[in-house]
Amino acid sequence: MSEPVLSVRDLVTSFPQDGELFPVVSGVGFDVAAGEVVALVGESGCGKSVTALSILRLVPRPGRVAAGSVRLCGKDVLSLPVDAMRRVRGSDAAMIFQEPMTSLNPVVRVGAQVVEAIRLHERVSAAEARRRTIALFESVRIPDASERVDSYPHQLSGGLKQRVMIAMALALRPKLLIADEPTTALDVMIQAQILDLLRELRDQLGTAILLITHDLGVVNELADRIAVMYAGRIVEEGTREEVLGRPAHPYTQGLLAAMPSRGRRGERLAEIAGVVPSPREWPRGCPFQSRCARVLPACAEAMPGPTPFSPTHAVRCLAVAEEARA
Repeated sequence: MSEPVLSVRDLVTSFPQDGELFPVVSGVGFDVAAGEVVALVGESGCGKSVTALSILRLVPRPGRVAAGSVRLCGKDVLSLPVDAMRRVRGSDAAMIFQEPMTSLNPVVRVGAQVVEAIRLHERVSAAEARRRTIALFESVRIPDASERVDSYPHQLSGGLKQRVMIAMALALRPKLLIADEPTTALDVMIQAQILDLLRELRDQLGTAILLITHDLGVVNELADRIAVMYAGRIVEEGTREEVLGRPAHPYTQGLLAAMPSRGRRGERLAEIAGVVPSPREWPRGCPFQSRCARVLPACAEAMPGPTPFSPTHAVRCLAVAEEARA
């Protein structure tokens, strides 16, 4: 069996506060294969984006990856020299950030920004890089691509700016695309078009995609496998059908119960009481215990190991483990 494009094991990323180190990502592990979409799902503050930044060694200081391993296209990312890591970004992996307006330079034409990204990694003329940029804009379905390359970011809609970001990410045909909330702040029609575009990348180019989102509707549209994160840990993982169709962890069940649907029109949506605690307030044991309706005394003692339901579906919950044993 071929090696996954991305393999993360026991990842720990910490930030200092008041002289102490607090883990924001704690023991996370997963794989993404070629042509596969894996979704990291959870509320804001669960550690999804920090996980993505850790993979590309872009964690803002004073945060740092404290432990674990990340293998990308066979390379040990965490041990690479700085120059080698710069080459990995763009050629092996690229990231689409959730706010394209803050990721694009507002005083530089969008085409020039993509041209610069190409020429940083490849020895090509400015004319060739521009030709490739126009072709990229056409591939992500930007209308009038040969004219849009000379637009400034403020002259483009939110959907077009996101397409520019996707074109820039694809400029060097990376094996892995990390998409951090790629449809946030876009209207429903544009969201659907962006999801169609990501699906085409997976199907036509075999691109591995790590999708970071809190939107379970987006996950249902695109993901092959799902890892549900809470307070820096993966609490449930499985195929889309397993996690969305047979959720086992109380947190996953709460997320799904809070989703609006046609069949529940007029009903009051369920809610998960409380909020995700900050890393310095994480309790010993299961981090979800303060918000969980099925909490047991033992939940305060230790984070449970995985309870497997199938070769692809596992849950970290003591209540679920006890029910499974019973």
